[in-house]
This record gives sequence, C-alpha cells and structure tokens, in this order.
Amino acid sequence: MGLSARAGWNQTEQDWVRLLALEPEGCFGVECDGVVVATTTAVCYGRELAWIGMVLTAREYRGRGFARLLMERALDFLAGRGVKQIKLDATEMGAPLYRKLGFEDECPIERWIREPGLSMEAGQFEAGFDPALDREIFGVDRSVLLEQLAHTGAAVSPAGFAMDRPGANAAYFGPCVARSADGARRLVEWFLSRHGAEPTYWDLLAENTEAVRLATEFEFSRSRRLTRMASRSKVNIARADSSKLFAIAGFEYG
Repeated sequence: MGLSARAGWNQTEQDWVRLLALEPEGCFGVECDGVVVATTTAVCYGRELAWIGMVLTAREYRGRGFARLLMERALDFLAGRGVKQIKLDATEMGAPLYRKLGFEDECPIERWIREPGLSMEAGQFEAGFDPALDREIFGVDRSVLLEQLAHTGAAVSPAGFAMDRPGANAAYFGPCVARSADGARRLVEWFLSRHGAEPTYWDLLAENTEAVRLATEFEFSRSRRLTRMASRSKVNIARADSSKLFAIAGFEYG
C-alpha cells in the first residue's frame, strides 16, 4: 500500500486485499532490504482472458529490470493456467516493455476527473448487477470480480448496472454497462447522488463517444490517456462492446 500511495495511485488497502483474494497465486512482488519495491498482478476470467495490472516499481528502484522480471513471471503463470488471451492498460512508460513482450495496441483508454461539487438527485435503483448483460458486453464471464466489487455499492436497472468504490484519492465510478446512453446517464446520476461532493474518477474507452459526451456533460475533465493492449493470440477472443461499456472496472481489472 505504501508503494502505490507514493506513486499517487488510487487503490486502497481493500483493493490490494481483493486482488490477493481473487488470484492468490497470480500476485507477484520484488523485495529489497525487506521492503516491497515492485509489484505485478494477474486476474483470470476463466481460461478465456486474464488481466495484468498493478505493474509498479518504486522510483528509486527503476532501471533494474524488476518490471520485466515480474511481467515474465506473470506471463509464465498465465501460460500454466492455459489462458487464451491476456490484456492490460498501459501507461506511456510501460507500453514499450509490453510491446517487447508481444502485446499489441488495441484502443486508447482515458481517466476523467470531476472536482467536488453538488450531489445530484437520482431515481431509485435496486442493489446488484446483471452478470448476463456484463458477459454479453464485456465478452467473458467476470462475475466473481463483480460479486466482490458489488459489496461497496452497486445499482441495477433494466437498462444496465453500475458500481462505485472508495479510492485513496477519489471515489471511483465503474464498471458501468448500459444498453443506451440514457440508461448510462441515470446510473451516473446515481453515482453522483452518492459522491458528487467528493473528487471522483471515471475511466472510459475513448472510442465510446457517448461516454465521453456524458463525462463532459457531468463536468468531468480528461486527465490522462493510456493504451489498452492485448497479447498476440491464435484464438479469436471477442473484444468488449465499447458502445455499451460506459466505465471500466479499473486499470487493474479491465
């Protein structure tokens, strides 16, 4: 937690605990002098897809090959699991390493930030999520992850569902899956009725122009851009339907 806090990342201690619980054999670290100085995590969605995240090295330990070492270890782990394809969301700093390891650019992904403002009014929603809709849109079954994330806040309607969770720097909106922009708008209103007075983060696929329009409408501002990357695979794994994926679950989850 100290490592991610020094880097200014938004994960909380509970986020680290969740990653370790989801894939206890897929979380790796390097220790120097009794201190964790580099990490990498992998979360499997069955054998169809795995997501690599939390590739983080303390500034004073960069340039020693720790990120590559941990990435290669994670890829060996996933090969042993027989995972068909691996994806990740890459920073500008990390992308050259991932390309050397066989990853290819898929699409841009952006973080949008909203400063504290007024909370919004929202309609009534049931708590929960729609795993069948999520599989239809995301492309693989990630219901185990969603069950974990739903504990902090989830809203479901016939149009879709959304979740939220606390962060070290800002409340986090996502994932959000909706059949229409209007359905997504109501879910954003639900989120801002809970967290509008706090700083908030929203990570979205830039090619979803309706998500970009909604983020702008609700006074979010683009903060940074990453690149979604996928490992080369002989098996055709369906990409997520970006037109209905209005917010991702997190850079560490996809």
